[in-house]
Amino acid sequence: MLLKSLEFKNAVGQKVKIIHIPVLEEDNTYHFMISARLEMLMRTVYKATDAKKVYSFKDHLRQVLKWPVYKQLFQHDELKNNA
Repeated sequence: MLLKSLEFKNAVGQKVKIIHIPVLEEDNTYHFMISARLEMLMRTVYKATDAKKVYSFKDHLRQVLKWPVYKQLFQHDELKNNA
């Protein structure tokens, strides 16, 4: 899975970075949900005056999504015999 990061300045002027954002195709069933959740997190971080410098979107999704949905989104294909 391809992951990206996003860096911006919040309302106070602090540089904030959101990491571990999954890149999904537009026809993926979770594309809209991920973009909406990312926008909500960005609004929260932008308005926060005592914000951290780095946020993990993957950790945020782990807290707000149901486990089966999170597992389908971030599932890793295991290789046989380390090949």
